[in-house]
Amino acid sequence: MTRATQILREGRKALEDFNLLKVLQSEISHELSSNSFQDIKSGSLGDFVLDWNSAQSHDVVLRRKSESGEEVAVSALLGQETRDSEGKFPREVLMKVCVRKPGLSSMLQFDCGVSEKDVHRSDFNIHSAYYLQSSTIPNSSIYRGPSFSSLDPQLQDAFKEYLLARGIGENLTNFLLLTLHKKEQGQYVNWLQILESFVAKDE
Repeated sequence: MTRATQILREGRKALEDFNLLKVLQSEISHELSSNSFQDIKSGSLGDFVLDWNSAQSHDVVLRRKSESGEEVAVSALLGQETRDSEGKFPREVLMKVCVRKPGLSSMLQFDCGVSEKDVHRSDFNIHSAYYLQSSTIPNSSIYRGPSFSSLDPQLQDAFKEYLLARGIGENLTNFLLLTLHKKEQGQYVNWLQILESFVAKDE
């Protein structure tokens, strides 16, 4: 390789690095100034406590224990983008609710989806309901119940009322939607800043 060719390649590399750095900085500036979720009501935890919310993870975990000893655990993370792109929240929340009675190793598990319903409003739908004999991972061959959508509509409604009575309501789903979207935005900005530092570092 001639000296001129080497200088040309190094110059092209420096220009490409500079262009990437400019785009990264522009994206960081946009994300920090956009405040996409600034005017959205956050909802509340009610009787739940935030048990897990690591800056490095995608999920959050909430827990609630009633005076009777019944325990309710909620784990949630962001799912796919919703079809309605006009809302404030582009993605749905995948929510898993587990209910355990005192003195029993068995529990009920509900897999749900949370989505934006209207301005400052949200709702959840139950996708599946399981009875698990223990908290360990069940054998895939064990019958865990029929498809939830095949259940009688009255039974589906009764299951939803069961969760509503345990604090899985709009305040909580609003909290999850906002918290998880803000969490993802913060993680995205942090990722951009890490890339910016890497690209800007002199070799």
